[in-house]
Amino acid sequence: MTSIMTNSSAMSALATLRSINSDMEMTQNRVSSGYRVETAADNAAYWSIATTMRSDNKALSTVKDALGLGAAKVDVAYTGMNSAIDVVSEIKAKLVAAREPGVDKTKIDKELTELKNQLVSISESASFSGENWLNNTGAAASGTKEIVGGFNRDVNGLVSITTLAVNTTSTTLIGTTTESLGILTKDIDADALDPNSTGTARNYYLIDADGTATTAGSATAITLTATTTNAQVDDMIRAVDSMLTQMTDAASNLGAVNKRVSMQEDFVANLMDSITTGVGRLVDADMNEESTRLKALQTQQQLGIQSLSIANSNSQNILSLFR
Repeated sequence: MTSIMTNSSAMSALATLRSINSDMEMTQNRVSSGYRVETAADNAAYWSIATTMRSDNKALSTVKDALGLGAAKVDVAYTGMNSAIDVVSEIKAKLVAAREPGVDKTKIDKELTELKNQLVSISESASFSGENWLNNTGAAASGTKEIVGGFNRDVNGLVSITTLAVNTTSTTLIGTTTESLGILTKDIDADALDPNSTGTARNYYLIDADGTATTAGSATAITLTATTTNAQVDDMIRAVDSMLTQMTDAASNLGAVNKRVSMQEDFVANLMDSITTGVGRLVDADMNEESTRLKALQTQQQLGIQSLSIANSNSQNILSLFR
């Protein structure tokens, strides 16, 4: 039945055109934004997962920065410790040279004084971001320092922070206030290091940080005078060698921490890339697919407009029946 009141063909063509326009609008939004799921209305589950993982990725980015800061602190401490080891090795060599008969010990002592000043300079200079792990100016041990190393989310959605611990008490070279805290300022019992121990403590220290002996009257500074005996030089060598061993252990620990930080940096960077890729698979639009769909929809839209035009013209054709 042909009616001028109700044009079913036009209504059907209009409904089809509306559907095509809606699909085209959605496709154009995907092409322009690059996202298949841009808002929660597009896909609530995927949007929720993507939003959470993007937030975690931002936290991991901060962790990466913290690891970089921690790596810099460890690098500075290790560099200072390594330089100090070289200087203490030189002091040890000078003391061995002082053991030779006929050597002017006072001249060697002048060299020792400059080497000690160099150790103080190294210790005070090994500072980064307000922290110095080689020079302790406080009364208490510096303790354990923590480096933020990871951001974790468990299966229940609960988050936690992973930290890397560094025992800076063992890396302290100079204790300015409490000299017993520093490897170079504390008393070293040479008798305990002597194969022929007498059981009587013979304490030595290398650097006097506050101008007085660590324990007044009980320790001897590692210095040379014309009257310094060979036995005293032997004790000094043993004390310096003990300091060198402690410094080597501390440097080894710093090297291990440095390696751990470097590995964690690589892991966090790879983890961030993996999360970004995973989120992309959930919400990113396939531009090849969307561009093909857009071209098809544009063709359908043109055909829909043409169909609607034909359907509307059918009513006008009725006029020819009354001529």
